[in-house]
Amino acid sequence: MNGTPRLLLAFHWLFAAFMLAPLVMVALVSFTDKGYIAMPFGGASWRWYVAILRDDDFVDAFWRSLALGASAATLATLLAVPAGMAIAWHRFVGREVVLGLLLSPLMVPHVVLGIALLRFLTQIGASGTMWGLTAAHTVLVLPYVLRLVVAAATGFDRNVAQAAESLGASAWTVFRRIELPLIVPGVAGGWLIAFINSFDELTMSIFVASAGTQTLPVKMYNHIANTIDPLLASISTVLIVLTLVLMMVLDRFYGLDRVLAGKP
Repeated sequence: MNGTPRLLLAFHWLFAAFMLAPLVMVALVSFTDKGYIAMPFGGASWRWYVAILRDDDFVDAFWRSLALGASAATLATLLAVPAGMAIAWHRFVGREVVLGLLLSPLMVPHVVLGIALLRFLTQIGASGTMWGLTAAHTVLVLPYVLRLVVAAATGFDRNVAQAAESLGASAWTVFRRIELPLIVPGVAGGWLIAFINSFDELTMSIFVASAGTQTLPVKMYNHIANTIDPLLASISTVLIVLTLVLMMVLDRFYGLDRVLAGKP
């Protein structure tokens, strides 16, 4: 039988509708003209989108989260690239221990990690500081970059690098001109996933962030703990649109399959 069976096609559409329904509902609620969450609403309004621009705390938290995500993802990438290349290409004593240690933040609950990092940062006098929060987020997102770098480096043909070395290329030249360009899809995909996880992190950030370093998720959490209004729906809609635009740009110029799967 050629083509997709109708029952399977219907299941795909139902599953897509099930996944998209909450996002669509949030977007619809954000256009309400009422002062409370209501659906359906009597009339559409840009009221709650204008309210975002008027709330300096949310705007500052957005830019802070953006800078924090970019910084943590970049630092994690700088650490994960050499570590991933060493783990993928070399066999040494303690290799599995090092890999397990670097991936351990994936296995530790974020509540436990937040309490531990709060204790550690307090001991060194970095609690509530921006650089302490950046270091905490770097630890949290490092495993995401490392896994994709290791996957990309594992599929790398080492004979190419050895051929360049035999022709007189230095180790730095081999890395810059051959190795890095061939594993860059895994590096780029790891950076993107790390950025998204850092930007969206809430549980651990609640413990580490202070009043002056609140990220957007923490600010949203504190806001909804005190009041419920469509402001958070409008902020969520803006984030959804920005994410879609980012994915479309990446897919257009690079290809999501290459970025997220580390394909060459």
